[in-house]
Amino acid sequence: MRSTSILNPIGDYLTALVHPSARADQLALMRHRGFIATRLLGGLGAIAVLPVHLAVLGAPTLLQTIGYAWFLLPLAIAWYLSRCGNFERAHILSAVTFAGIVGLIAALTGGGYSFALPWLVVVPLEAALYSTRRITAVATVFAAVAAVAIGAGDMLGLFPPAPALTFAPVNPLLFSSLSAALYSAFLVLSVDKLPDNREGLGPTYEARYRVIAENTRELVTSHGRNGAATFISPAAEQLLGVPAAHLLGHKFFERVHVADRPVFLTAIAETAAKVQPTTVEYRLRHGPLEDPNGLPLAASFIWVETRCRIGTADSGAPQVIATTSDISQRKMDKIALDQARVAAECASDAKGRFLATVSHELRTPLNAIIGFSEMLSRESAMAIDTKRRQDYARLIRDSGEHLLALVNGILDVSQIESGNFAVLPVSFAIGELIESCREMMTLHAEQSGVSLSVDLAAGLPEVVADKRAIRQILINLLSNAIKFTGRGGKVVVTGRSERDELILSVADNGIGIAESDLPHLGSPFFQVRSSYARPYEGTGLGLSVVKGLVELHGGRVQIESREREGTKVIVRLPLDRKNESVRPLKPAVEHLPVPVKNSERERMKRRA
Repeated sequence: MRSTSILNPIGDYLTALVHPSARADQLALMRHRGFIATRLLGGLGAIAVLPVHLAVLGAPTLLQTIGYAWFLLPLAIAWYLSRCGNFERAHILSAVTFAGIVGLIAALTGGGYSFALPWLVVVPLEAALYSTRRITAVATVFAAVAAVAIGAGDMLGLFPPAPALTFAPVNPLLFSSLSAALYSAFLVLSVDKLPDNREGLGPTYEARYRVIAENTRELVTSHGRNGAATFISPAAEQLLGVPAAHLLGHKFFERVHVADRPVFLTAIAETAAKVQPTTVEYRLRHGPLEDPNGLPLAASFIWVETRCRIGTADSGAPQVIATTSDISQRKMDKIALDQARVAAECASDAKGRFLATVSHELRTPLNAIIGFSEMLSRESAMAIDTKRRQDYARLIRDSGEHLLALVNGILDVSQIESGNFAVLPVSFAIGELIESCREMMTLHAEQSGVSLSVDLAAGLPEVVADKRAIRQILINLLSNAIKFTGRGGKVVVTGRSERDELILSVADNGIGIAESDLPHLGSPFFQVRSSYARPYEGTGLGLSVVKGLVELHGGRVQIESREREGTKVIVRLPLDRKNESVRPLKPAVEHLPVPVKNSERERMKRRA
């Protein structure tokens, strides 16, 4: 107990001398303490003997001064390690000074016959016990250089003969060999407590790292420069759904998504080459590659983030240590955020188009109403005759009807989108309704120079739907078809039944629609040419109303179109709307591809 109480303050003092960066790691702490203790032992011993030497023998000779320096220089190296904490650099300095002083003493005391030569063996031995293989190799080189230099000096006769050492009670060579052996034994006994000998902290460290690796949620791996995995932590089964043993070698790399493999290898190579941490995001395949029958399974990938840093393997070779964590949820959140941002931008663009279009559509008829009303109010001053008065009144009425149609269209879209549009299904003959719509649009078609015809299949059954809504669908489609078909063109309305569906189509050979505009059709106020200089009147609400009314009936709209070749709008409605819900699921407007002719395909290739 008393010895323990005496040693505790010494151990605390040595710990206080260790650099703060090495105190957190028990292994580094013990190595630093052992290194500093051996230097302090020799240096303090020399300091204690020096006053006695001065009192008894007087001033030391050159050889004795070098001998004292042999023990005092390690004090400076111990102080350096305590200040900077660089264990390897301190060991190199120790090996250089140790080998240099031994060589110098040997040169002054007989060269190859000097009593100091046995201490050259201690130089690589100390490095091997306390430091890495690289430092051991460096210490061995310095000791060998000193030995070769002494041997060469002997051959050339550069060294004086060995002096008579009267202070040594025994043979100097025997005394030096014995002291070197005792010092080596001291080193071996002190290093016995280090974890490298598997008797001190080795099992503790091994158990500690095993617990950390097995319980952390992050995957810890080590890789060579070629990306091959040399170590996989047990977290692989939790992260990737396969045992760690199935990922060793290049099997881990094979699970990296093909498109992400260059990024993964670049991160490994840069970390190994630049010795700087690297972070990379990529996709890893999750789950087994094959089913129990050996058949390949569909690939399922997760997003991961890997942080790479350089480390050292058990063999001493540099390895890239990677810590990988699952970031799939973060990626999904980012995608959702991007989609929300795009939706907000689209809503902002739609709002801008809405304001621009509505202001333009309102300004034109209002200017006409205000202008012609002002002229009528000054009828006497302007001497307006009866014919012009009637023309002005007609223009005011037309402008007012245009405004009313615009407001009704906006209200229809608003009611449809809010679900407040009342659907009143009744049974009626669809053929009669189509013929009635044709008669309503005939005059408009004749004025536009467009041929309007109807092609109905024989025996069309009655339809149970909202008759007013179906009429509005047909009138809007016919109005658009006539508007965008030039003189001499034709518009054809067809109707047929297929199983439990009514299929109506309105086809024209007009200007058609560009492929880039097809996805936007059906959006309120969207127009293929939306500038103020467009040659066609309208608000862009017609197809939006059609789309909404068809959806309320549980149907869907398909559009086939090609520029300068015409457009065909197909409406599919259920024959019986009685049992349908008032607000069905919202189907998408389908845009069917139009077959491309060979000549047209060649023309498009040349244009590209």
